[in-house]
Amino acid sequence: MLPLLGIKVVELGQNLAGPHAAEVLAHLGADVIKIERPEGDDARRWGPPFWKGVSPGFLAVNANKRSVTVDLKDAQATRQLVELIGEADVLIQNLRPGSLDALGLGSDALTTRYPRLIYCSVWAFGPSGPLALKPGYEPILQAFSGLMMMSEHNVDFPGRPTRP
Repeated sequence: MLPLLGIKVVELGQNLAGPHAAEVLAHLGADVIKIERPEGDDARRWGPPFWKGVSPGFLAVNANKRSVTVDLKDAQATRQLVELIGEADVLIQNLRPGSLDALGLGSDALTTRYPRLIYCSVWAFGPSGPLALKPGYEPILQAFSGLMMMSEHNVDFPGRPTRP
């Protein structure tokens, strides 16, 4: 038996970090509902290659989920999303810092309304410090942290000095 059977997760994530976190919970048995913009998660178009019109990168971090589209600019759709979140145990979001606060979907608003909700924000630089609330995702963090430099042998940059 999977350990998270009976747990409901709402994912307001796109690209990589939020969807990956929710996918781990889905593989452990949680019922994950992925909320996408009407045009879909950007990662759906990360290709080529494509499989049945969707990028393998998207498929790699979105297995075992149900997906629905919600236009967060539509007040009625947002109210319905709030009700769905009220039925959830966990909300995972990695949208631009502060963007959900403006819609009444921020941590303070939702955990006040639903005290049992676990609200997880996956942000590049976190909620405090000199880069707090700056947007970012995987490639930016790899470059910023130096991780990209550790794998530089995989990339040929014209004009780059060759290492001995």
